[in-house]
Amino acid sequence: MAKDETGTRMKRKAYEKELRKLQVELCHLQEFVKEKKLRVIVAFEGRDAAGKGGTIRAITEKVSPRVFRVTALPAPSDREKTQIFFQRYMQHFPAGGEIVIFDRSWYNRAGVEYVMGFCTPAEHQRFLSLCPEMEKYIVDAGIILIKLWLEVGMEEQERRFTARIDDPLRQWKLSPMDTESYRRWYDYSRARDLMLKATNSKHAPWTIVRSDDKRRARLNCIAHLLKSIPYKRIKKDKVKLPKRSDKGRYNDQTGLRGMTFVEARY
Repeated sequence: MAKDETGTRMKRKAYEKELRKLQVELCHLQEFVKEKKLRVIVAFEGRDAAGKGGTIRAITEKVSPRVFRVTALPAPSDREKTQIFFQRYMQHFPAGGEIVIFDRSWYNRAGVEYVMGFCTPAEHQRFLSLCPEMEKYIVDAGIILIKLWLEVGMEEQERRFTARIDDPLRQWKLSPMDTESYRRWYDYSRARDLMLKATNSKHAPWTIVRSDDKRRARLNCIAHLLKSIPYKRIKKDKVKLPKRSDKGRYNDQTGLRGMTFVEARY
């Protein structure tokens, strides 16, 4: 299993304790975002098996999907290929009171599309030159833009891929594109470095997250997210359940007689 720089892996009990504290804060952040009508984009990028999905689940597990929206776009359709490159992403941008999490984003063009030859070198270079300008437009429009790159090491990626091969619950995570990305480790490293150099701007900087230890990576990501969005706890009156009315008292189980119930196998 992965270890941190001190040589120890975070224990599950300690992880779950810290995760609960951070998830409580995410709930407070949620209320602040709703009340202030903030618009937030969180772009998750990184190598395959870097832990993006698990980190996103840890963020969204205890909050409302109406506030925290996760967007994971498939390969572009023939129609989308004829559009302006950013077009299919912009239609998912947040309205007031929303945090949109991109599980991979427009940076596909700087990663898989470039490495696998799905775009031309000219299209790749055009993306790198125009992306900072586009993100300046996004930020100037009042949207908070947070860009995270999860960096997993070569040995840890191999361990995770092997675990997926042997686990029927995770085999769906392995696609031909994943195995090809595994083979082209150094091509992706070069593409990553080109991307970071060209798009790490003052108005939209990248933050790198070491993710060999998944648990620490998740906690660090959430802590960074909370730090990146200035928020205050919203005071609300405690909810009290009203007394149920006895007016029109009715045996609410009568109408279920004769209906088919799921088999009680457990």
